[in-house]
Amino acid sequence: MQFNIISLFPEFFDSALTCGLMKKASDSGLVAFDFHNPRTFTTDRHQTVDDRPYGGGPGMVMMLDPLVQTLRSIKKPGRILMMAPKGKPFTQSMAKELSKEDNLTIICGRYEGFDARLEELFDIEPVSIGDYVLNGGETAALSIIESTARLVPGYMGHEDSGEEESFSSGLLEYPHYTRPVEYEGLTVPEVLRSGDHKRIAEWRKEQSLKLTLHERPDILHCAPLDANDMETLKNEDRERIGRNLYCALVHYPVVNKDNKSVAVSLTNLDIHDIARCSCTYGLGGYYISTPIADQQQMLADILKHWVTGAGTTANPDRGEALQIIKGVHYIEEAIEDIIERTGQRPLLVATSARGAGDIHYEQLRDVMVDRPILLLFGTAHGLAPQILDMCDRMLRPVRYLDGYNHLSVRTAAAIIIDRILGDAL
Repeated sequence: MQFNIISLFPEFFDSALTCGLMKKASDSGLVAFDFHNPRTFTTDRHQTVDDRPYGGGPGMVMMLDPLVQTLRSIKKPGRILMMAPKGKPFTQSMAKELSKEDNLTIICGRYEGFDARLEELFDIEPVSIGDYVLNGGETAALSIIESTARLVPGYMGHEDSGEEESFSSGLLEYPHYTRPVEYEGLTVPEVLRSGDHKRIAEWRKEQSLKLTLHERPDILHCAPLDANDMETLKNEDRERIGRNLYCALVHYPVVNKDNKSVAVSLTNLDIHDIARCSCTYGLGGYYISTPIADQQQMLADILKHWVTGAGTTANPDRGEALQIIKGVHYIEEAIEDIIERTGQRPLLVATSARGAGDIHYEQLRDVMVDRPILLLFGTAHGLAPQILDMCDRMLRPVRYLDGYNHLSVRTAAAIIIDRILGDAL
């Protein structure tokens, strides 16, 4: 496989590509490297390759002509990758795909990036190795070269070596052990010393599943899982940060279509459906807020029927869901209840179909590890201004890029809770 590397600093690669398995693969002809420095195609005595950006701003931009001439000088560029933060995330599956190519060209940027016209002149694929900033594209390019080259047939020695590693099967790799059997009181698991290949394979699969669940639950939804795998995951103890998430359905004060503060009635569907969702995702609690006496009584009668009355016999699952509901007069009561239960004031987060919001789902997950969160859902046409003023943050709307954004509150609650917690949290 031929790698063409475009870089202002080709010496960056000297050590990494001339040692270990990469050196053996290069010596045997499995992989080859050509380096192309855009400075070669400059015409001034300083070999200038960067200039100030049009429109002003900090930093410099890589000039177009040296890069264009460099690319045109490569006879067989194959697929052309550009290391750029805006690019498609690089994954193991992409490495497999690239390893089937005969030629691959990688452009390493420096400074503030490339003149945008480069992508109009050539069929270039922007690729990113992560959401962080590097000094230049060389480090990123090296990651792609190594992860791709090692999948070229013959590189690893054993053809199946690359198939039992992290991400190859959609899971993290199982733990490894070698001699001695015992070290400072720690021993190699008995199953690995048993010689029973079936048991060993089962143990390794189980360990991969558990390790992925605990360390990278975000990749489980893409992993190929069978019924036995699902059972293993369900039975494994795990941190359930959903217990730090609470939600409240506000019936007063909310706004009507004329943007006036009003109180609205409870509905059976909202009570039941949001409770079932909250219970499914393991929330800490679901509060229903209304100051109206007959509405409070209606809620109490519904809960009595399903939690302790005849309903619990007819449908115990429904009773289990509704028992997490607590009726309150005002949101302040819900806040005090969470403080009493957790010892912390919850982060109060409003939800709305309007505006841009100032916090997103990933940020809420981070907060929830150490602090409870109370999500407020409004009935009618949304939360009233006095409620919004109480809140610490406003969540970004569910469909913030589309014009039509009129979900029922129970639908919006289900979507938002799922986006925050997913399946593994």
